[in-house]
Amino acid sequence: MFKKFFGKCLATFLVLLLLIPVFTNQKATANSLQKNEMRAAWISSVSNIDMKAGMNQAQYTQWAQSTLDKLKAANFNTIIFQVKPLNDALYPSKLAPWSSYITGKKQGTNPGFDPLQIMLDEAHKRGLELHAWVNPYRVTMPSHALSDLAADNVARKNPSWIVKYGKQYYLNPGLPEVQNYLISTIEELVSNYDIDAVHMDDYFYPYKIKGETFPDQQTFKKYGSSFKKIEDWRRDNVNQLVKKVYESIKATKPHVQYGISPFGIWRNKAQDSTGSNTNGMSNYDDIYADTRQWIKDGSIDYITPQIYWSRSHKVANYSVLLDWWGKEIETYAKSHPVNLYIGMADYKVGNDSDTAWKNKMELTNQVIANRANKNAQGQMHFSLRSINNNALGYSSYLNQQLYNYKALTPSTFWKDSTVPMYPTDVTLSKESSGMKLTITDKNSTQPRKYVIYRFDGVKEGSYEDVKKIVDVVYNTNGNTVYVDTTANKNKVYTYGIKSLSATGVESKTAFVLTDGKPTLPTLEEEM
Repeated sequence: MFKKFFGKCLATFLVLLLLIPVFTNQKATANSLQKNEMRAAWISSVSNIDMKAGMNQAQYTQWAQSTLDKLKAANFNTIIFQVKPLNDALYPSKLAPWSSYITGKKQGTNPGFDPLQIMLDEAHKRGLELHAWVNPYRVTMPSHALSDLAADNVARKNPSWIVKYGKQYYLNPGLPEVQNYLISTIEELVSNYDIDAVHMDDYFYPYKIKGETFPDQQTFKKYGSSFKKIEDWRRDNVNQLVKKVYESIKATKPHVQYGISPFGIWRNKAQDSTGSNTNGMSNYDDIYADTRQWIKDGSIDYITPQIYWSRSHKVANYSVLLDWWGKEIETYAKSHPVNLYIGMADYKVGNDSDTAWKNKMELTNQVIANRANKNAQGQMHFSLRSINNNALGYSSYLNQQLYNYKALTPSTFWKDSTVPMYPTDVTLSKESSGMKLTITDKNSTQPRKYVIYRFDGVKEGSYEDVKKIVDVVYNTNGNTVYVDTTANKNKVYTYGIKSLSATGVESKTAFVLTDGKPTLPTLEEEM
């Protein structure tokens, strides 16, 4: 710890040190814990899986607060909130009607409040990221008729845009006007909300129905003349949508991430020698989503394959797929880095024909396997209801043994590796509720978040000791207040406050307070 200034030379050196970029997310070794780890919970609104319908604003706000409090206490750091479950919205939109899943009434009914804004505000108050989850093509669920849609739904205004497959209606992915419409909905979402990411799941072309053909042959004749096979044209339609959504997001707000959570198998080795040693349905051949191409192109920031099988499953083995996806990420990382997270089947714990899921350790051992994999950066859990139900006590074990400390979300440093400045001033006061930190930041480039570290006594410890992270707090326009409610007011602490850039890069130095008295920012040891 520096006790005083050592003149202009040292000051100049410190400034230069701040300009050294950070090029990796920290990974765990055998003797360390992961400092950067995605720990996300999917919150599904479709069919009201995780969110009941008909709440008023006060009830909804209370539900959001209690939900996020529980996830925060369990040391999750991200929520994946489904804001467009069908061709609708859980926010006021000029392009899509209100979702029926918020009111429980006919689609288009205004609930009188903004569910997304409330969830976003409450998430950021708790230092949690919010990834806005959208479903691009799905218009109805099997129980719905077109007459159930709002009159201003584009599917009713433009009946030529939709196709029926099985018992559901979909926007036709092969139509340029559909693609343009979908991109405009993403632009509206990103422009109007301070979300951390846009997230899509595994629903592109619909899952195949035996004995039925997806009815887009006429569209292929009109727009697919450069393709010999309709399957290649379909894959290109999806690739083009993914690429254009990515470009639209980056043109609107460059720091907002774009992630996709596809079905867990790209292709089986039987169909492609470079595929995984599995024998199940595949993205490439069955739903026309060439998920590996998105990694090759760098048209996504993260990918979360849904590896919803056990480590003993014969057709699609978790360990085999984890290894396959990790190697794919590694292969293309030099040209197009992409973060790899794993989709976890919490919903299967204690509730699946595969007897492996009768063991509460199956899922937690999968998380351990993710950590041992040098390319996986964390996981996303499906879904909130299963986490709360805690079948076999698995989520309690997860929290007590694996998520028993806080972790930062992984960075996308390759998008902008600029190291942020530490805050210009921090003051501390002892309040009845805890230690109050007031963070003032007058730097010309503002960080997105701050990381608050706390060390016992009057000396700093290591900023790589993840158990010293008290919390993460979002920057609120350069004047941010945080109350450390876990502090013992009778003890002496040293606090170190670091900045996090919009791409998750952490400042090299910290603003340091020892028992409320500021010291100079520290010069960290080179790792």
